[in-house]
Amino acid sequence: MAANWMKWMTELTSRKWISRLMGRFSHSQASRYIIPWFAKSYGIPLHEAEKELKEYRTLNEFFTRKLKSGMRPVHQSDDGLISPVDALITFMGEIRSGTILNVKGQDYTLQELLNDSPRAQSFLHGYAFVLYLSPTDYHRIHAPAAGTLLESEHIKGKVYPVHDFAMRHMKNVLSRNERLITYLKHERGEIAVVKVGAMNVSSICYTDAKATRWNRGDDLAYFEFGSTVVLLTENGTFAPSPECAVGQKVKMGEPLGVFFPRSK
Repeated sequence: MAANWMKWMTELTSRKWISRLMGRFSHSQASRYIIPWFAKSYGIPLHEAEKELKEYRTLNEFFTRKLKSGMRPVHQSDDGLISPVDALITFMGEIRSGTILNVKGQDYTLQELLNDSPRAQSFLHGYAFVLYLSPTDYHRIHAPAAGTLLESEHIKGKVYPVHDFAMRHMKNVLSRNERLITYLKHERGEIAVVKVGAMNVSSICYTDAKATRWNRGDDLAYFEFGSTVVLLTENGTFAPSPECAVGQKVKMGEPLGVFFPRSK
C-alpha cells in the first residue's frame, strides 16, 4: 500500500510543468534568498566553491557552481578512465548482450537507453557505471577521458526522480527520462556519457555547445539539480579498478579503471 502511494506521488510530482516552474524560480533573483538555507540543509562544502556564498545571484548559479582550482585533482594516467562527476556508484558491471543487468533490481537495454542509436553496437559487451548525484554533490560533468566528439543526442523524456525508491519501483527510469548523450572517441576506443535528467532538473547543458574535443577532466556539461550519469565503455576495451565498488562515493577525477592497449 505504502509503495503504491509513493509511486502515485512520484508520478504526480514528475510532471514537466513542475520542473519548469522550479527551473524558473531557481533562475530568479528571488531564489538567492534561499541559498544559505539550501547550502546548510544539504551540508554543501562551501570552502570548495569558486565564489563566496553572497556572490551567487540565483539558486541555479549556486547549484551549477564551479570549484576552486585544485579541488578535484585529475588522476594522471594515459590508459585510465576517471569519474566524470562527484557521485555515488549505484551500479558497475559488464554489459551482457546489450543489457545492463540488475540496476536496483531492473534491467536496461542499450537500445532503450540510447534511443535505438546504431552506436549501441559498440557497447553491447562493454562495461557500465551508473553514477548518482545527490543535491549535496558538485554538479558539473567532466570528460572521463581525452577524446573527440563523435555525436551528441538530446532525447526528450520524463522527469522522474532518480533516488533509490524511484529506481526500484518506477519502471526503467534511466531510459524513460530526458537524456543528453555524448559519444566520445579516445585513443583506445569509444565512450558514451549518458546524462540523465530527473525531477526538478530544468535542463542539462553543455558548458561549451561548440566544443568538439576535450582533455581528461575538462568541463563538459552540467545539471541543474540532482541526477545521474551512465558511463559506457566500448566492447573489450576496459577493466574496472578493484578499488571501486557499488555503494562507494567517488569524486570527479578519481580513477574508475584502465583501458587495454589497442591490438595491432
